Amino acid sequence: MATRNITTAGGGYGQSSGATSRQSMMASSGSAVKARQLAQLHAQLSQLSANLADTENLMRMTSVQAEAMRGLGSWHGGLFMAASKVLGEESVQQSGGGQK
Repeated sequence: MATRNITTAGGGYGQSSGATSRQSMMASSGSAVKARQLAQLHAQLSQLSANLADTENLMRMTSVQAEAMRGLGSWHGGLFMAASKVLGEESVQQSGGGQK
């Protein structure tokens, strides 16, 4: 019975040493995982920064185009008002001429 306990205790020491080496391996693999995750985060942040720069350029260009569209809208509004006035006068003259 005493021999059995000594063997178990000896196995326990071996397991304790194995557990320590496993913990150190897990710690080193944990730091490798952390380093990999940080590298992925850095890559994603770089991509986000590039996308934000593209968005900023597109918004600036959209602002310039909106101003140009405003000018075109003013021109078209003026043309429609002029056409409405000319066509409106012609229709008034035609209906007025028919009554006389």
